[in-house]
Amino acid sequence: MSEVRLAAEQRTEFGKGAARRTRRAGKIPAVLYGHGSDPKHLALPALEFARVVREHGHNAVIALDIDSSSELALTKTVTTHPIKNYIEHVDLLLVQRGEKVTVEVPIVLTGEPAAATLLTQDLTTVQVEADALNIPEQIEYSIAGLAAGTQVHASDLLLPTGSTLATDPEAMVLAVNEAPSAAAMEGDTGEGAEPEATEEG
Repeated sequence: MSEVRLAAEQRTEFGKGAARRTRRAGKIPAVLYGHGSDPKHLALPALEFARVVREHGHNAVIALDIDSSSELALTKTVTTHPIKNYIEHVDLLLVQRGEKVTVEVPIVLTGEPAAATLLTQDLTTVQVEADALNIPEQIEYSIAGLAAGTQVHASDLLLPTGSTLATDPEAMVLAVNEAPSAAAMEGDTGEGAEPEATEEG
């Protein structure tokens, strides 16, 4: 993915009260760090940043216009309010063109496995090393028609050109098992053992 551009402001106030004031002003508190530089405390436009995450995912690369300078940053962590679902805070990692970064990329399964099977997915993301400006938004894997007994490991995933797997290649992504029969399901719901009789004294 190519970078998108956002205007950012430097923050001079810190703490919870200052963060609330920043959010009330329609902006998101953010910190930019990396490459041995001192962290920069920024305020990002809330609506524009939310649109970037919605359209480009949590690994979006942003060209930040800060005062008279421009910095290239990878969206590292997006903290969202657990109830109200607005973005509370953002951590940004300073990157350079041509630099390799390691990120979590979601696995998207397509299709349906064979009939009478049960799918178990152990991994929903994998770590991938890629050029900062060419991070894959997702990795698709077709499970169409997979038979019972099939196991898929991280090494079986097809990565885009220029990306390499950082997750353990032997890590289990998913397994297709034979679905239990109706009789077996009924057998699992059998009543427990009867309580032992007690002697009355």
